Amino acid sequence: MNIKTFFSRIGLDWFLGAIIIMVVLAFYFPSYGLMQQPFSLEQIANYGVSGIFFFYGLKLSTDKLKQGLSNWQMHMVVQLTTFILFPLIALIIKPLFTASNQNLWLGIFYLAALPSTVSSSVVMVSIANGNIPAAIFNASISSLIGLFMTLLWVGLFIVADTGNFDAWSIIGKLCLQVLLPLIIGMMLNKQLGWFADKYKATLKNFDQSIILIIIYTSFCKSFAFNLFKDLPFVSLIMLMAGLLGLFFAVIFITGSISRLLGFNKADTITVMFCGSKKSLVHGTVMSKVLFTQSSIIGIILLPLMIYHALQLIAASIMAEKFAKESVK
Repeated sequence: MNIKTFFSRIGLDWFLGAIIIMVVLAFYFPSYGLMQQPFSLEQIANYGVSGIFFFYGLKLSTDKLKQGLSNWQMHMVVQLTTFILFPLIALIIKPLFTASNQNLWLGIFYLAALPSTVSSSVVMVSIANGNIPAAIFNASISSLIGLFMTLLWVGLFIVADTGNFDAWSIIGKLCLQVLLPLIIGMMLNKQLGWFADKYKATLKNFDQSIILIIIYTSFCKSFAFNLFKDLPFVSLIMLMAGLLGLFFAVIFITGSISRLLGFNKADTITVMFCGSKKSLVHGTVMSKVLFTQSSIIGIILLPLMIYHALQLIAASIMAEKFAKESVK
């Protein structure tokens, strides 16, 4: 397998490079992300968020979700890992962050509160010869649960640190921009689900384009307020090492629990990969709703973007290893 094929297989194609470019552009040209006339990139992103969740709902088949309910023990482990274990680990490490690095911890906690990613989880499970139907179910149901659990965790802890959290306003925006389009999409699945399947490559490009706009405008705010001036390079290296450690800690814990519960190898692989992933799509689009007026949104998204790249690289190496073991 050549390098290009390898990176394409794990999702590290043009998109990761484009994310870095957006951050660089935000550093040199922050005014374009903040302007309101003749058009607002933030407003475009707001409409894009609704579009992403509408098409996501269009892909979700309620019949397939019902079929996946049977293996409830495995699903419980994945969802408890995603929405309970991750945030608890983030809370445990909070004392390690000084007052000047609290915004960085908020980003880590926001990452921990997010749902699992869909596409890469299923791809990795498929490569590793895991339980693909269970992976699809867990990734899909995680996205739905995340609409409420992420809001709950953010409301309980990030409000205390930022003092900028109007719960009812955010719930209203969440319902209007996210939940309503998602429900409409799910209702139209039987009639228009074929459209989402036929044009899934185009819809993926649409999702990624909106994410890039959100990342650009978010970092424009943070750079405009010089919020990265007190973040030294060594802190970024330590952040990367810590996030990689978080990934492998969750992998170890989920693997141990799976073996303790007597899961077979395919189910164990599914639990490990689905439980350890975090969704860049949901993290970026939900940040538009949860932190609309916050200037620290760029810092909050930084750990998520780093974790997104690290989880893909680490999980792909593990998936290839599991695939070779199953051939022997």
